[in-house]
Amino acid sequence: MKISTGRLDVIATPIGNLADLSDRARQSLTEADLIAAEDTRHTLTLLNAIGVSRPLLSLHAHNESQRVPQIMAELESGAVVALVSDAGTPLLSDPGFELVQQAARAGFEVRSIPGPSAITAALAVAGVPTGRFCFEGFLPARSRERREALRELANEPRTLVFFEAPHRIAAALEDLAAAFGAERRAVVARELTKVHETLYRGTLAQLAAQAASDANFRRGEITLVIGGAAPSTLSVDAQLLKRTVAVLVKELAPGKAASLAAQLTGAKRSEAYAIALTLSPEAEVGG
Repeated sequence: MKISTGRLDVIATPIGNLADLSDRARQSLTEADLIAAEDTRHTLTLLNAIGVSRPLLSLHAHNESQRVPQIMAELESGAVVALVSDAGTPLLSDPGFELVQQAARAGFEVRSIPGPSAITAALAVAGVPTGRFCFEGFLPARSRERREALRELANEPRTLVFFEAPHRIAAALEDLAAAFGAERRAVVARELTKVHETLYRGTLAQLAAQAASDANFRRGEITLVIGGAAPSTLSVDAQLLKRTVAVLVKELAPGKAASLAAQLTGAKRSEAYAIALTLSPEAEVGG
């Protein structure tokens, strides 16, 4: 049985400053038989800047399922395929998951060529705890869905990292201040590694006010870092929490029931959610 030598290289590319492209990433791009790119025009600009010419194939959120069989065939033939996004590390709020998953399942070598990421770049300079954090990607664009998502995260103790579109950052900060509390500390990192890189630090209320008044705040690529919720000092009545969840879970999905129960009792949402998962819709109030 012939063993294929095909390989998939997942390559991080600069988020702004071209000098951040590593020598290893440059070499991998140079040696690739095919480059799968989120936007071939964007990647062509990068390749021209570093003096590299390689075949390009688009692979983005709207065509990944259709492209994967073609790329898998290339790997089967022994080709080395490079996967890149427009900026930063692929798969982090960028396409590529389906390709990587299928390539790994098929037994092809999948290599990481690490490098820039707006997530780690923002965390490194934010000045908030980084021992534990969670990345939530982009918040929902619609106000109602965004507020619901933020209610779910209000009691998260880990540092939170979001991406946000510049035209939505002011509204997002207002919703964050309402859901997390006006005094929660946060950092808005704008245009990281680029000429106009700017860090805005303050409380969510202060940042919301600045976003509303400063037009520059609402320009460019934005990464938002928010400190986690402080541990609750309230003593929660376990039986009260269970009874509250039991009532709510009859009418609401477990996640929504848990969020509301946490707000009503002062418990952690994770505790309420664990209870919600154990209760059937027919669970009786009591216990």
